[in-house]
Amino acid sequence: MAFERGYGFRFPPYVPVWQRRAQAEAQLTQLRKLGQAVSPVVIEGRAIATTFWGKAWCRNLESYSDFANRLPRGRAYVRNRSVVDLQIERGRLRALVSGSRLYTSTVDIQPLGANRWKRLVGECAGKIDSVVELLTGTLSGGVMEVLCRRDEGLFPSSAEVSLSCSCPDGAWLCKHLAAVLYGAGARLDHQPELLFVLRGVDQMDLVNEAGSGGTLGRGLAAEGGLDGESLSELFGIEIETGTVAAPVEEVRKSSRKRKRNRPVEPTITSNELAARGVPSKIVQRWLRSGVLMYTRERGVYLKTRETEAKIVELQAR
Repeated sequence: MAFERGYGFRFPPYVPVWQRRAQAEAQLTQLRKLGQAVSPVVIEGRAIATTFWGKAWCRNLESYSDFANRLPRGRAYVRNRSVVDLQIERGRLRALVSGSRLYTSTVDIQPLGANRWKRLVGECAGKIDSVVELLTGTLSGGVMEVLCRRDEGLFPSSAEVSLSCSCPDGAWLCKHLAAVLYGAGARLDHQPELLFVLRGVDQMDLVNEAGSGGTLGRGLAAEGGLDGESLSELFGIEIETGTVAAPVEEVRKSSRKRKRNRPVEPTITSNELAARGVPSKIVQRWLRSGVLMYTRERGVYLKTRETEAKIVELQAR
């Protein structure tokens, strides 16, 4: 049985919060000294997630009753920075979690089925103006409702998740794995594109369908679907009232405006930005505001007319 490994039938003693955090920091330092590239989950403040995609991931996670009993301990662990490394790749979360010792935790998630993805793309056709709009979560209420639909949207159901941890806890979902699941929500705050990587789909499919003229917003409004106020309450974010059924002409005007402001410029990498004194927090802010644009390649961004001026301005401070 899983809980026999390492401790027999006895569980390790309780580790106080301060000691757990110090231990996690020491383990992280040791991994870096060994030359291992690690990506710890660092949460500032009490909120695990603060953006649309991060919050939506956590709300989906908490909506399944078979996760409910073990999630609170996971929240405490992730807040204490016990997830010293989290890697998100196609169909898998790989993590190292600090407990009584360092445990290896793996969450396997089935890639999104082709038919389900095709249906989502079709329902969102004509409603997503750009990849920036998609990744920042500044979407119409109707699109949000479709993408976050339980069991049918982008987020995985509990039946699509397989869990494995090297800890002695024999539970299906131990506190280390719960911390990893919450850590994924925190990571989506800063790298929302990883949700699409995890589910094995290309977010550009949604943007490429922007000119297809879907009728999602009008259909939901006519059927009494979720309005802006209800969605604001559901996702805990501000949603502009009236965006569910935006007129097609307004979408076209917005698209033309974005195209005028998006010149064909060279790309710039995250390493190049760091070398020029641009911290990652500023990079994320520029991606949200349109100073930089996402590309299909991770860590490679498209420059806009504002990029160089903003870099010069930052260096002059």
